[in-house]
Amino acid sequence: MRTLDDLLAEGVSGRRVLVRADLNVPLDGQHITDDGRIRAVLPTVTALRDAGAKVIVFSHLGRPKGAPDPKYTLAPVAVRFGELLGTPVAFAADTVGESAQATVAGLGDGAVALLENLRFNPGETSKDDAERLEFAKALAAFAGPDGAYVSDGFGAVHRKHASVYDLAKLLPHYAGKLIARELDVLARLTDSPERPYVVVLGGSKVSDKLAVIQALLPKVDRLLVGGGMCFTFLAAQGHGVGGSLLQSEMIGTCKDLLAQAGDKIVLPVDVVVADAFSADANTQVVPADKLEGDWKGLDIGPGTVAEFSQHLASAKTVFWNGPMGVFELAPFAAGTKAIAEAVAAVDGLSIVGGGDSAAAVRVLGLDENAFGHISTGGGASLEYLEGKVLPGIAVLADDTAQEA
Repeated sequence: MRTLDDLLAEGVSGRRVLVRADLNVPLDGQHITDDGRIRAVLPTVTALRDAGAKVIVFSHLGRPKGAPDPKYTLAPVAVRFGELLGTPVAFAADTVGESAQATVAGLGDGAVALLENLRFNPGETSKDDAERLEFAKALAAFAGPDGAYVSDGFGAVHRKHASVYDLAKLLPHYAGKLIARELDVLARLTDSPERPYVVVLGGSKVSDKLAVIQALLPKVDRLLVGGGMCFTFLAAQGHGVGGSLLQSEMIGTCKDLLAQAGDKIVLPVDVVVADAFSADANTQVVPADKLEGDWKGLDIGPGTVAEFSQHLASAKTVFWNGPMGVFELAPFAAGTKAIAEAVAAVDGLSIVGGGDSAAAVRVLGLDENAFGHISTGGGASLEYLEGKVLPGIAVLADDTAQEA
């Protein structure tokens, strides 16, 4: 797989370089609440800019329905992108139309542009290969006769989308700094992880994490389960879960997993329950096998924090994906924060698996540099660990390119 370093060694001054980033940041109206994904692509874009390339960045944001939607515009991202780069970022108000063409044509050496949300064009996510290819060809045209494509949006590489897969087949293609780092770190989890190897999984549904649980169980020393998904496991042990989140159709599966795992799966011993899903609710800590009535489990309890932290303290490799509770509400944030701090303190490799976990690190004010790596791709990270082929990675490993 060719990397950004290979492209820079070829020389990029005056050349147009298309960069597929993942700038799918959370927004409150037009306000970016977490700019972590913008920061993640800065090393690649900065290196290209400083080498004199004409850098054309594109990304998706949210899930618009294949047409322009003001709620999902990348305009505020362009502003923040420019602030972080320290140089203005030209913004095109469409993907491949007149604005994009004029913006690209006006780029000088070392300048950076951002095109509008790719998903405003139905060709980006189309399941029709021909429609997707046509959109990819329109994007490839921006590269000109000596251009190149750099893939650096790890959060999208598990999607067979035009800008992720088809475009890489049309141009000389390279893995950006972020993707190279992600692959290096994740490979260390799957090849020969230093032991003890502990995985912490949270989030709401067992079904969302089932494949990764099945893939990781034979490889890990301990699998610590928190978040809403723990209640289906507790139900599988025969415990009542009150009004907590429960996937009743997954109870049988959880029984099987517990039987296969022996002592590898570690469940909460206590939980924080509330009489309503609200920051103002009445709360109490109860043993995990004593949930009653309509009270809902919304966080792991202090006893669980202590037990999980003990397992983490002796670990040499840790992968954490999914919050331990509803960390967005203050009364239910303590479990996630405590486990995050325990992961950060690991004397070894600590990886935060993107998505809500990465957001929690920033929302709770924790030092990002305390972790070995914070992934930008929750879904992509999990699929990699499941052993799935990621289309956006497989295509980068193919060193052939067609004519655009």
